[in-house]
Amino acid sequence: MPRPAKSQWDFGELFPSADARRPLTVSELTAQVKRLVERQVGQVWVTGEVTNFRAQSSGHCYFTLKDATTQLACVLFRGHATAQRGLLQDGQKVVLRGDVTVYEARGQYQLLVREIELQGVGALQAAFDRLKQKLAAEGLFAQERKRPLPEIPQRIGLVTSPTGAAIRDVLHVIARRQPALEITLAPCRVQGEGAAQEVAAAIALLNEWHAKSPLDLILVTRGGGSLEDLWAFNEEAVARAIAASVVPVVSAIGHEIDFTIADFVADLRAATPSAAAELITEGAFSNRQFVADAESQLAALARRRLRMAREHLDSFAHRLGLAHPRRRLEDGAQRLDDLRDALALGLRHQRERRHTTARELHSRLARLRPGQIVARRAQHTGEVHRRLRERVLVALDTRRLRHATASARLKLLSPENVLARGYSITTDATSGRVLRDATSARAGQRLRTRLHQGEVSSVVEG
Repeated sequence: MPRPAKSQWDFGELFPSADARRPLTVSELTAQVKRLVERQVGQVWVTGEVTNFRAQSSGHCYFTLKDATTQLACVLFRGHATAQRGLLQDGQKVVLRGDVTVYEARGQYQLLVREIELQGVGALQAAFDRLKQKLAAEGLFAQERKRPLPEIPQRIGLVTSPTGAAIRDVLHVIARRQPALEITLAPCRVQGEGAAQEVAAAIALLNEWHAKSPLDLILVTRGGGSLEDLWAFNEEAVARAIAASVVPVVSAIGHEIDFTIADFVADLRAATPSAAAELITEGAFSNRQFVADAESQLAALARRRLRMAREHLDSFAHRLGLAHPRRRLEDGAQRLDDLRDALALGLRHQRERRHTTARELHSRLARLRPGQIVARRAQHTGEVHRRLRERVLVALDTRRLRHATASARLKLLSPENVLARGYSITTDATSGRVLRDATSARAGQRLRTRLHQGEVSSVVEG
């Protein structure tokens, strides 16, 4: 059917009906966004810094993961990542694995956390640190638990892979330094799934063997590798087996820079398998060198003893010559002469000291002159008497002057002096109270007025 023609002014329906728009509800739109996000994004790894962390009483944890410009809401439900929950705290930088979804109640997208790692450390390192802290708290690393190794071991147990490079290094060093050392090998895998259980079982097997055929020590070793390759020696099973061993354990895992949990628990840690073999054989190797040098040392010792005996003989002959009776008589005569000279010298010094003392006493007596001392003392006494008398006279004059002054001031202030100038004192004839104001007098009151000479009695009329 041909399409009907339209004019240039035919724009169609400008305002479609409500049925044609079909608007979505907020819940429908949020559900569509949620399905789209979960399907298109799904599970991701994301890194950032933890902030606004809060743990609810329900066991769920809510926090925000942020970087320099953006934030992401995260939730860790009670049943997920239980072992790593302790890593979550404000300011901690972590790597999270989780599912991106939308929380419909708020229309907010968020991350449902499934796994937690420290940023830049990784899950293995975090597990290593947790186990290390746990065993250290139990005292498995304590120095007092470390047992000394025998100086010259005769029989040792070896826990390692029979095909690895470590066993070749150990056997080569032992064959060179202590070929008579007996080795009991407990073969096991040293990396991969189940390796930790095999290493622990090998250590336990050697301890059982020790009950029948005693071992001096057990060497647990393997060559170098990555953290994943060495992980069997970071397992708790191996650490417990080493701690439970009744035979001292030497650990030599990896290279010098590699440290494992087994190294901390072992009685001695060696940097490499070859270094461990050298430590174990050090006693025998040094003793072998001692035996090789024994001939020359014995010859030198004999020569030294002979020289000392000759010197002792010469000394004895010299002492014997000194002990001859003629020598003793000569010594006695010489000593008698020395005593005679010392006695004469002492008497002469004593006589000179007595003369010197006498001269000093005579000089002091001459300087004293008792008559002059008595005269000076008498003169001093007279001078003191004169000065004392002068001071007494001055003090008496001062007291007289002060007395005259006080008498004059007292006379000047005396009431008698006031009355002599024409004043009088009026008092109540009965009580003797002085009247100072005319208003205090009352009619008929008897008064007594004291003059310079005599008194006057009066009665108040008004």
